[in-house]
Amino acid sequence: MIDIDLVRLNFSPQSLFLLNVVLGFVMFGVSLELKTDDFKEALRTPRALVIGLLGHHLVFPALTFGLVLLLAPRPSIALGMILVSSCPAGNISNFLTHFARGNTALSVSISTLSTLTAIVMTPLNVAFWGGLYAPAQPLLRQVAVNPLEMFLHVLLLLGLPLVIGLFVSRRWPRFTARAQKPMKIFSLFFFLIFVLAALGANWQYFKLYVGMVVGVVFVHNACALLSGYAMAFGVALPERDRRAVAIECGIQNSGLGLILIFSFFDGLGGMAVITAWWGIWHIVAGLTLATYWSRHPPAVLPT
Repeated sequence: MIDIDLVRLNFSPQSLFLLNVVLGFVMFGVSLELKTDDFKEALRTPRALVIGLLGHHLVFPALTFGLVLLLAPRPSIALGMILVSSCPAGNISNFLTHFARGNTALSVSISTLSTLTAIVMTPLNVAFWGGLYAPAQPLLRQVAVNPLEMFLHVLLLLGLPLVIGLFVSRRWPRFTARAQKPMKIFSLFFFLIFVLAALGANWQYFKLYVGMVVGVVFVHNACALLSGYAMAFGVALPERDRRAVAIECGIQNSGLGLILIFSFFDGLGGMAVITAWWGIWHIVAGLTLATYWSRHPPAVLPT
């Protein structure tokens, strides 16, 4: 079996372009659901918002680096873990928070701001933490990732669709109200199709190497969920806010991760396999946790 660090997964330029378009379409659909009142509501509790963002872009990447040092996985798998931890919140985090009886307005605000700040934080975290892990440094030199180029790429993928969506929702509210539900369904459907297509094109590699990352992703995702909840608990946030922060930290935009891997890391095997499996597992883990919480109403702190 070929060393996973030497494997390069296949994804044609045409397919990659379509995947970029689909992710932009997904982000446009997400932005149509944003309302000014959501942000006003979340800003009434700025501490919760700050904790969510710190957990997402500072604590979880640092925790991931510690986990990499502890587990000492193959360098390409370690880079995949770092990249996943550097991505913004995933597209289903708001739905899961609502299902879990968490603070949905806070979830929406954290998701949106984590996406906007990811334009800077994703390239910065990948370059910083990846550069600190000595076994991965030769791989980084081989692919010669340019953080500025990645910044511009993420800006186009995330920032531009969000701005357009916010403009459309403000300019044409009636159209937006009618389009929200079908946009959400179609965008997530097409996104899922393209992620499955990426797996299908490289199924032989996925079957060979997925066993190497199942346990790693389980521990990694559990750390993300637990760190978010622990931070929120540590500063005595209400239970609804704790659930929102935990889910926001545990659900990552793995679609963005896959695009960056094929665009900047030549489809590096360990990175692609761990990111693809994360995209599957975080839905399973998130739904399981949300289902449990949905059956346990959040306690209300005394005023």
